[in-house]
Amino acid sequence: MASTTDTAPTAPAKRDRTHYLYIAVIVAVALGIAVGLIAPDFAVELKPIGTGFVNLIKMMISPIIFCTIVLGIGSVRKAAKVGAVGGIALGYFVVMSFVALGIGLVVGNILQPGTGLAVTDAIKETGQAQIDAEAKGTTEFLLGIIPHTLVSAFTEGEVLQTLFVALLAGFALQAMGSVGTPILRGIEHIQRLVFRILAMIMWAAPIGAFGAIAAVTGSAGLDALKSLAVLMIGFYITCVLFVFIVLGALLRIVAGLNILTFFKYLGREFLLILSTSSSESALPRLIAKMEHLGVSKPVVGITVPTGYSFNLDGTMIYMTMASLFIADAMGTPMSIGEQIPLLLFLLVASKGAAGVTGAGLATLAGGLQSHKPALVDGVGLIVGIDRFMSEARALTNFAGNAVATVLIGTWTKEIDKERVEQVLAGQLPFDERTLLDEGSETVTDSEAEQGGEKALAKA
Repeated sequence: MASTTDTAPTAPAKRDRTHYLYIAVIVAVALGIAVGLIAPDFAVELKPIGTGFVNLIKMMISPIIFCTIVLGIGSVRKAAKVGAVGGIALGYFVVMSFVALGIGLVVGNILQPGTGLAVTDAIKETGQAQIDAEAKGTTEFLLGIIPHTLVSAFTEGEVLQTLFVALLAGFALQAMGSVGTPILRGIEHIQRLVFRILAMIMWAAPIGAFGAIAAVTGSAGLDALKSLAVLMIGFYITCVLFVFIVLGALLRIVAGLNILTFFKYLGREFLLILSTSSSESALPRLIAKMEHLGVSKPVVGITVPTGYSFNLDGTMIYMTMASLFIADAMGTPMSIGEQIPLLLFLLVASKGAAGVTGAGLATLAGGLQSHKPALVDGVGLIVGIDRFMSEARALTNFAGNAVATVLIGTWTKEIDKERVEQVLAGQLPFDERTLLDEGSETVTDSEAEQGGEKALAKA
């Protein structure tokens, strides 16, 4: 108890510093939009600034995932518990993908936003150019999970490959018992180093946000926004309904949490995604914040990285509405009997293209090319607003994975509900300086012997 009292006075100072940082991000976003509208050609040239910041974040993803999973699994004696978490997570991801597709299907058929638009030769060429050669088939995708070497998963930045190697290392350390404890302690120190580096990188967020949002605004322009406003607004509304009605109801019923309170806790991550158009930019912070919230390391380590490849609710809604939009614009509206097989195919295709840059548009074009080639020409219609729609895709995907982590933690009884209440009430503030709970011991001898049960807090 005394230690808590000693550390409490330092919390406001930490919050104040990062508070100014995120105010700077908001200001940078506003300036970026202004520059994009006033000087679009110049704004487009600023794209490398935003790309550079996102790349800085991405380089930290693999080591953070590796450390998190190895520490989580390595300190748990029952391997079946880890398998149960993975099975429940994959089952949930499949169900929610179908729910997202269904909602997009209903709204798309009601709005029919593509009716009346014309497809020119230039638009057809643009659509064909979106077919990404990097997109993989299902077999190729599954084989791609296995890295060429034990360390290539880190050098190539493949999330699923890192997840695979981390699972192997975690289970190996689990089997080693107390002999593996020194290795776990070493990995714990590496994790602290990696999170400290990430906290340093975050101070470049305003610069990255300015470059990213200016380039998006400058490249799209107002004409594209006006002509495709129905599709874009309809997509945003659909994502909002899915997040606050479907996910909100699940979070309330299963975990007893208010989704607005939960999202307030993740407010800075949402702002980061909004300013960079990339949900990956918030992946490391989501891992840190879910652990701080009270969800166990194995659940966080498995659910979050896997969800970033398999739980893409926003992408599902996007592909549904975009497919219907393109079919209407091409003058070949699809019946329900034609829509369902196409969307089921896109559901599978989206997993094969996981990790591809611009995955939403690339997956859509590649999926249409394989299942209904006549519609690929119409993809060019939405290229102009795709980056604006990617904002909603990324925000929805992130929200889905954050909620999934809490739900799966609740179902597997791997969540500290008392801590959740304290964190969401602001009684246990998140340490923005280190992104870790410095006072907690991740690995102790007693934990290794007792199968990963939480160590008693020292008085």
